[in-house]
Amino acid sequence: MACAIIAFGPLTIANAQTSPARSTPGATKPSSASTTAGSPSSSGSPAAAARTDVYHVHFNKAALGKSSQLADNLKQPDPTDPMSGHVLILRHQEGDAWDYCAIQHLGPKATVDAARPAPSPTALSDWHEDTFVNGPSWAEFTKAMGIDESGKSKSTGSVYVVSVYRPAAGHRQDLEKMLSEGPGSGDTVAGTVLLQHLEGSAWTFLGIARYNSWSDFATSESNAVAETNKNQGGWARLREHASFHKDTVCDRIAP
Repeated sequence: MACAIIAFGPLTIANAQTSPARSTPGATKPSSASTTAGSPSSSGSPAAAARTDVYHVHFNKAALGKSSQLADNLKQPDPTDPMSGHVLILRHQEGDAWDYCAIQHLGPKATVDAARPAPSPTALSDWHEDTFVNGPSWAEFTKAMGIDESGKSKSTGSVYVVSVYRPAAGHRQDLEKMLSEGPGSGDTVAGTVLLQHLEGSAWTFLGIARYNSWSDFATSESNAVAETNKNQGGWARLREHASFHKDTVCDRIAP
């Protein structure tokens, strides 16, 4: 994929699951750094135990008049990529300022080399953000996102909600536990994935919820508003544990 991993300069090794994460994510990195995710014992949640693989999350805002060209560029596979085709590309419909979100599977470990080729043409992009995260296996990811071989042709009308979260101080485990819960009553979600920051942006978790159709999404939203009006449900609970979050409604352009 053309955007696969934007050149970061020094060598970075991202490992999906070893020792607990650093307590100070913003600390300055040495010229050669190892990034590790929280172990299952650090959070006690099933989601943490299932995070075996590294993914690269790429948000990109197109330059004026270049949105279609940028989409074509993002969809071009990198011939040197050993995981070619292991990518999900979503297109903004409502929400944050970015136009595209590309999530690429990298396996249990990822390396960025200073000598790698130049990234995508800057003339196509106004700005971009890149973050390494850990998450489930590619098989689990594709099934939840409706892009496995058996579900890809049936999920072309799927709607996705991409959400980023940063916990309030001392509430990381509470927030992760909440985000890892299954769908509640009235939630028509078809699949969810929760990814955890390793290196990059300031958010801690990235969640993706997939709905089979816009009708299912609207039903879920309508039911959620009814719960919110009672000061119940996810809207109220999120505000007990998160200091920051953003949600973006998307459709899928690849695969």
